[in-house]
Amino acid sequence: MRTGSYRSMPRAFRVDRRAFLKASGVVGAGLLLGNPSVWAEEKPQEKARAKTNIDEALQVPRTPHSLPGPFPGRVVHVRDPQALQEDKPCAEVVEAMFNRGIRALTGGDEKAAFDLLFKKGDIVGIKVNPVGPGLISTRLEVVDAIVLWLAANGIPKERIVIWDRFDHMLRDAGFTAERYPGVGIEGLQTMDESAAAGESEDDSGWLDADGSHRSAGNFDPDVSYWADVEAPPDKQYLNQHVFNGRHSYFGKLLTKKLTKIINVPVFKNTGNGISMATKNMGYGAICNTGRLHQPLFFDVCTEVLAFPAVRDKMVLSVTDGLWGQYDGGPMPNAAARYVYNTLFFATDPFALDAVCHAIMVEKRKSMGIDVNEHPKYTEYLRYAERIGLGVADPEKVKVLHA
Repeated sequence: MRTGSYRSMPRAFRVDRRAFLKASGVVGAGLLLGNPSVWAEEKPQEKARAKTNIDEALQVPRTPHSLPGPFPGRVVHVRDPQALQEDKPCAEVVEAMFNRGIRALTGGDEKAAFDLLFKKGDIVGIKVNPVGPGLISTRLEVVDAIVLWLAANGIPKERIVIWDRFDHMLRDAGFTAERYPGVGIEGLQTMDESAAAGESEDDSGWLDADGSHRSAGNFDPDVSYWADVEAPPDKQYLNQHVFNGRHSYFGKLLTKKLTKIINVPVFKNTGNGISMATKNMGYGAICNTGRLHQPLFFDVCTEVLAFPAVRDKMVLSVTDGLWGQYDGGPMPNAAARYVYNTLFFATDPFALDAVCHAIMVEKRKSMGIDVNEHPKYTEYLRYAERIGLGVADPEKVKVLHA
């Protein structure tokens, strides 16, 4: 058993570390410096906020596809009680829900919606959330509907990539070449789970002979989210985060390959906050995230999305609420999972999260949870509105039911 100063989770959890990593997907969420709910709940310390390079991102001119997209402040809510049948998604119902949602969002049919957001030469990345595979991960049937829509409108499967930060988590959640023939399946990085769990001294599964992470070449050294927060130097941290230091590099998949992105998060909480559209991208597009949780927990969800690699490419978010989870998130918690039979659609991920946060608060209250409604849990949404990335003011957000 290796020893070191870096621990991926506190002793207080008292669960098997390897089982936790596999079952909860806490590694893929990038939440490795302790209980993510604790970081989300802690009061900001009486000291200056950590500096970041957000100003560099804001200086880059926007494009016609930049966030918040063509429908700022518009969120579509689609519910069908038949979406889950015998505790399994019904593919036909889910596809029909997707088509209803995309029509309601754009005001046109499926082809017109496609033409508004994409062109046939695009390379489209579908960002899923594989945390908690089979329990609260992005459902395959939702991704199926998206792939069918793209293919029907002229995007060949070889120009579609289903992606997340960790390759092993995609496999665990069922996103495989066998399940999606012809579609790319790409994790931004690999990780040695045995080494991450502290069970093995053998680093050959992730460490090259020159001392660099085998996935280092998957990240763009010229495009990074810089924050004045140092990361631990331990090998366990490097295994899970690729780099330490003060730079979180964007995946080359985003900076060099993809021309458009569809974001497909799931409907779940993070303490009194949520872990949905903005967090799925904020902590999924970059490496070296563990260092960011305590000092910049929610701000990452805004600032990473301000960079052109996300801001100018993420044209659609579809929140998978076939199931919801109202407590224990972002890790899976079977006791708090419930049937919701809902999909949400937006080009504006901040309006989407504003709507979903409000729904989550009411759900948590209805289940008898003592909810803290302090503005700090939604300040990152208002921050996004101030810098022009989206709409968070409830008076300006319009919810359409389809």
